[in-house]
Amino acid sequence: MPSKDPLNWMLSEAIDSLARAERLRQQFFNLRTAAAGQEASWEPPIDVLETDRELLILVALPGVDPDQVETVIDNGILIISGHRTLPPELRSARIHRLELPQGRFERRIALPAGRYAVSRYEMHGCIALRLAKSL
Repeated sequence: MPSKDPLNWMLSEAIDSLARAERLRQQFFNLRTAAAGQEASWEPPIDVLETDRELLILVALPGVDPDQVETVIDNGILIISGHRTLPPELRSARIHRLELPQGRFERRIALPAGRYAVSRYEMHGCIALRLAKSL
């Protein structure tokens, strides 16, 4: 039976909120510390699938235009980066809950050895990156 003591109840709620926030941080915000002159970024969750002909990478970036996502392959590492911002019509709105991360994102993925042609498109709220393998 829950305690009726307001102090215990408030402390319990605060601990639950902190635990929930930590789970969200670990799951979605895995913040990268900024190097000199570089702003901090968060890492979007991804799925990576491979066939004989291609790699398919799904990046959870709802509301982000695929054309605004930068992709670079550097020494076998695919670097996906960009910014997720609130739509202009919501920037002056009163926020009741904000769980989707905003700001600069960057994700680095080690690729199998090879050469790739990269294309990107939107797929069910994710940005899909198709890395066609060069033969």
